[in-house]
Amino acid sequence: MKKLCLIFFLASCFVTSAQVVRIWQDVETVNCRKSRLLLYPAPDSNNTGAAVIICPGGSYHHLGIPHEGRRTAEWFNSIGVNAFVLCYRVSSWGWHHPAMIEDFQRAMQYVREHASVYGIDTGRVGAIGFSAGGHLVAMAGAVGKRNYLKPLGVTTSVGLRPNWVAPVYPVISMQDSIAHVRSRKNLLTRHYTVAQRDSMSLELTVPKDMPPVFLQASKDDDVVDVRNSIAYHKALEEKGIPHVFYLYDTGGHGYGMKDCEFLRSSHWQDKLHDWLKTQKIIKY
Repeated sequence: MKKLCLIFFLASCFVTSAQVVRIWQDVETVNCRKSRLLLYPAPDSNNTGAAVIICPGGSYHHLGIPHEGRRTAEWFNSIGVNAFVLCYRVSSWGWHHPAMIEDFQRAMQYVREHASVYGIDTGRVGAIGFSAGGHLVAMAGAVGKRNYLKPLGVTTSVGLRPNWVAPVYPVISMQDSIAHVRSRKNLLTRHYTVAQRDSMSLELTVPKDMPPVFLQASKDDDVVDVRNSIAYHKALEEKGIPHVFYLYDTGGHGYGMKDCEFLRSSHWQDKLHDWLKTQKIIKY
């Protein structure tokens, strides 16, 4: 089964016209050449200078590259945003925390250090994630001042925290009452401490300087308990973090940016587009 999951994952990473960067290929301390960044630069004709790192979901076990990765990148390109799909390490490869946040910060390092190549403003680099990927981008916003690359011998002068984050139908909590158990096991293994569980419960760890958040979920989500998003919304409110929360009656889970009835009826991408304009990430 693990071999089948790995084959599917690798195939999904290469069913794309994007350029592929192996983010750890020059780092001897990280023995993983599977972590990849799929590059979707915005066309020169409408490049706004903004950029986004996209983290597909998959319970921290596998990744939904086609609908949550590639199609999301194509949509961001359509509004002039440079997109970078992160194929981060997952448990089906035998990896657990902190491998995922290490991959995210390495991807952020790449984007900001190559900003001049793609015409990117380093102060307008955000992150969107779906399901477990939503947990990852929210964590990246919360722990951005902690450098997970330094213990690996990687040095950088660029910031590693995104300027905005958009968790969509996200895993947020690791608490027994609302946790997505499969994501928790894949992130922390079956053997975790209370301190580890609490530190990965993002509704408990919102910092005062959390970047702005676009949060979205549906009441009929039958995979990740919607109370994850509700608890996160309340935590953001209590800390006074600028954010919006779109809670739909329907929509379910796992739609990403694929063409479906929910996208056609909700127009949630338009709401995200408008929010990015209000945050001055893009101007049109």
